[in-house]
Order: sequence, then structure tokens, then C-alpha cells
Amino acid sequence: MIANARMYSVTPEVGALWRRLLATVLAEAEAAVEIVEHAPPAPIAELWARPDKAAVFMCGLPQSLAEPRPVLVAAPVPSPAAYGGRACYWTDLVVRADSAFETLEQTFGHRLALTTPESQSGFAAPLHALMAHGGARPLYREVVAPAITPMGALRAVIERRADVAPLDSYALALMRRHAPQLTAQVRIVAATEPTAIPALVASHPVPAITEAFLAAGGDAASGALMEALLLERFVRPDPVGYDALRHRFETVRAFWRRHPLAEIVDPSFAL
Repeated sequence: MIANARMYSVTPEVGALWRRLLATVLAEAEAAVEIVEHAPPAPIAELWARPDKAAVFMCGLPQSLAEPRPVLVAAPVPSPAAYGGRACYWTDLVVRADSAFETLEQTFGHRLALTTPESQSGFAAPLHALMAHGGARPLYREVVAPAITPMGALRAVIERRADVAPLDSYALALMRRHAPQLTAQVRIVAATEPTAIPALVASHPVPAITEAFLAAGGDAASGALMEALLLERFVRPDPVGYDALRHRFETVRAFWRRHPLAEIVDPSFAL
């Protein structure tokens, strides 16, 4: 069986922290699990399709759409106060700190970066938020090539390849903690409503692993790692929240098939 935290390994330092935390928790579960590397540009869908997952972070949208669906193991509860002790997250839409944009509406007619069409935070959530503004005319001049990761989306804005981009709020919080020199170069102009946060999933139920994550943080070693990773605790995921992502995406897809999002849309984002 394998474990992986690529989704939230936003920097090499953060990736190392996640590997240490996974190793610590899985040792408590006494499970024979290998912590594997699957770094970009390797397609993350290949990781999610593996039949031997034991504790792999998976975006809620593809989890909800998969057949068969991976088993929900544990969901992280971010520690910043904005999360209110809930296993949730949202999408922050960011622009360059020195740009003239003050609202999301002011970015219309410019360039939008998205991450991948497999992403709730980097694709489905912003498209859902933009439905309120969609109509007969394109909202943006261009939707640029996939940014793949939250760091890719951040850099697309910083490097002026895009004017606005969506970022997973928890990933952005981790980058603010561990890469403040980068996040200082952007600011948030809008945020979407909270939804179920990406959870650790498995190919088959492994109750001992779930219990080990629920107990994580109870000792000095795992507690220190969780503090560095801005984690309050892990909880049992509520399947209803992930089902809702699937239903919402069906609405998003139907809407943007009828309305133009941009004059030019990278073919990777075809709905």
C-alpha cells in the first residue's frame, strides 16, 4: 500500500514535513505502507488511479466522480481561525499585489489561469463562482494553459502570464507560512464559499489507519509536525460534502457549455 501528500506539498520543505507526518501516523497504525514520490509533472490522476492507496490526498471532485469511488480515510482540519475548526476550504482568487484590480469583476476581459480540469479549487469552484457573471459575451480574453499546481497558479500571476488565478485556500495558507516571499507578491480579490476539503483516501477500508489519523497530534512529535503544517486535527470525512461537489460540477459543466467563458480557452479545459 502507498501514501502520498503531493496535493499539499506546496514547497520542498512542506513536502518533507508531510512525509514525516505520514510516516509518524502510519507507524502508529502498524501498517505496511510505502510513502511514494509522485511529483509534477507526473499526472496526479495516475496516482489517484492506483489500486493500492492507503492514505493519499485526493481532490474531492475527482473522488466524487470516480468509479469505483476511493474510500474516505481522514480529512484535515486547518488550524487558522478562518476555518472555524471545520474540515473545509475554499478558493482564493488572487492578483498581483501591484495590479490595479480591486475586485474580481475588474479582472474580466483579461487573462485567467486555472490549474487542471481535475481540480475543485482550481477549476470547478472558480467556474461556479463565475456563473453569476456569465452571459452571451466571454468574461475573459483568455484562459491560459494549465498551471497544474497551486504554486504554478501563483507563479503564473507573479510572472504576469495571467492576471488572476484561483488558489486552494489551505495551500495558500501553507505557502504564506513557508514561502512568504512569494505570497507577498499577490493579494486576494475574491473567495468562493467553503466546501469539503480534499481528504486522504484509500482503495479499500483500513480502519487502523483511519484511527491513527484521528489520534494524530496526541504526542510531541506529530503535534509539532501538525503545527508546522497548520493542522488542528484530522476528522472522519462526511461523504455528503463530497457528493455535493459532484452535483455542483454537473451544474457548472452544463452552464459553461452554453455560455462563453473566454475568447480563447486552452483546449485542456474543454467542458
